[in-house]
Amino acid sequence: MADDGSTTAARRATMRDVADRAAVSKSLVSLAFSSPASVSPERRARILDAADALGFRPNRVARSLNGARDDFVGILVADSRNPVLAEVVDAARVSLAAGGRLGLMTSAVLPNGSSRPRLDLDAVAMLGDLQPSGLIVVGSVPTMDRVVQVMGAARIVIASARPGRLAGAATVRGDDEVGIRLVVDHLVDIGHRCIGHVGGAGGRVATGRAEAFRAAVHEHGLDGALDGGLVAESDFSEAAGYRAALELLDRDEPPTAITAVNDLAAIGVTAAVRQRGLSGSVAVTGYDNTYLAALGAVDLTSVDPDNAAIGRRAAELLLSEENPGEVLIAPTLRVRSSSVPRD
Repeated sequence: MADDGSTTAARRATMRDVADRAAVSKSLVSLAFSSPASVSPERRARILDAADALGFRPNRVARSLNGARDDFVGILVADSRNPVLAEVVDAARVSLAAGGRLGLMTSAVLPNGSSRPRLDLDAVAMLGDLQPSGLIVVGSVPTMDRVVQVMGAARIVIASARPGRLAGAATVRGDDEVGIRLVVDHLVDIGHRCIGHVGGAGGRVATGRAEAFRAAVHEHGLDGALDGGLVAESDFSEAAGYRAALELLDRDEPPTAITAVNDLAAIGVTAAVRQRGLSGSVAVTGYDNTYLAALGAVDLTSVDPDNAAIGRRAAELLLSEENPGEVLIAPTLRVRSSSVPRD
């Protein structure tokens, strides 16, 4: 047959090929990849050299389906577009890799424009079919009981969420009570006595931060002037923060400072303040210290929950199989011009 320049795709190297090249048994090659510590350093080096020369890569999916591996960890993230959760995921993956574990991430929900996202059960079920040894759930995932059911015996660690009672699962999150107190202390220290909050809607995190706000203003003896805490309902969106801020600013006695449940809602607050002609007169603060807060045009004072530390600690708990219950990571406050009095 004439040579027309076409080529046939090279055959993928198999475990048998590696065994033949390294002069060992196929079962020893399998053991070298599934449990390397159980193979002598000399033979493991020969096997890895042979695999590298042949371009061999073990089929991770097949090994998972056979229940033959414990180095695979699932990561289920509530919202893959959320920069806060992305920071947690990145830190967790780095720590897992350092511990010899592969972290495979998928989103828990399909975006549908609704304020009540639904669990993407097909994606979660597929992750469960791969039989991960553990699962890190990042953010507030709806119907966690279904996730637990699908994951079977996999250990679960929850990061950056308040899941309520979930038997057997450790939780790592920022200490929101401390974070909100840092914000209120800061505002009181620079002279504010009428402080509002937009939040309280959208789940347990928002509710917890609103409760922490009420407790913080009470500690400063301000709740009498604030009717028990000046809170306008808002979820984590910019639009909701904008509407809630207008509600506060249109009061007979509007607040001189407004704290927001997160940075995105705080941007909505800033827009409302600007629309009412109060820029520079009303202090605004956010929460989560996302990249948005540091933008020069925003320059938002915000609580930094230390998302990297949350991700690292979640991975550490999964790797160590330790279960201390709930772990709270101490936040810090990043003060920027949005809350600093202007001359």
